[in-house]
Amino acid sequence: MSKTYETGHAKNVANFETLITYLTSFGSIYNPSNASIYPTSLNDKAKAARTVTEQVNRLIGANSSSVADRAKAFEPLSKLSTRIFNALKASSVTTANIENAATNHRKLQGRRASAKLTEAEKQQLAASGTVVTQISASQQSFDSKLDSLEKQIHLLSTLPQYNPNENDLRLDTLLKLHKDLLQKNREVILINAQLGNARIIRDNVLYNQDDGMVTLAQNAKDYSKSIFGVSSPQYRQISGISFRNIEM
Repeated sequence: MSKTYETGHAKNVANFETLITYLTSFGSIYNPSNASIYPTSLNDKAKAARTVTEQVNRLIGANSSSVADRAKAFEPLSKLSTRIFNALKASSVTTANIENAATNHRKLQGRRASAKLTEAEKQQLAASGTVVTQISASQQSFDSKLDSLEKQIHLLSTLPQYNPNENDLRLDTLLKLHKDLLQKNREVILINAQLGNARIIRDNVLYNQDDGMVTLAQNAKDYSKSIFGVSSPQYRQISGISFRNIEM
């Protein structure tokens, strides 16, 4: 979600509060029959809009922090995986076990088991009747990394030969690491879900077609036009207060 997109909501709320100030200054002549655009109702809507907008902003900050914390925690994983794999190869395990560990290690590194085919190679194989299917190499989503790390730990736990002296390579340390990374990933997912829900509420308060803030603002401006006239100084004060109806 771009900063411009978020700033647009804040500008709408600020302009709505400005509009209310002008409408209130008109005094008793501003007396609509539509209760939803009476100053007290508009103030209630403004408070709701301000509250939910601030909630979204708080969650944006919390989300940014949790994403940064997760990235920092996962950053050493690639090098650690290399050390784990080298420690395993240095032990007296079978070639089959090393190959199994190599699969998990490749996924933690984001490498392919085989080189990616070029477009020319794909076309040549397709012309010969060979069906070509290659899965994206990345597998670098945090969920995939956690899954590969867990598989590697489970494999190592079945190999008594894997018994390094280095504390950060030992199984109990790796289990604690996996638990910590899992928790940081879950925190990002949770805050992201909370942020998504807060945005839904915010968008409903601001942009619901029936009683959203922007709709009420336009209705209030239309009523002011009806009582003062389009060329009146009163209406000219508020006609330029703009609202962007951002799509929900």
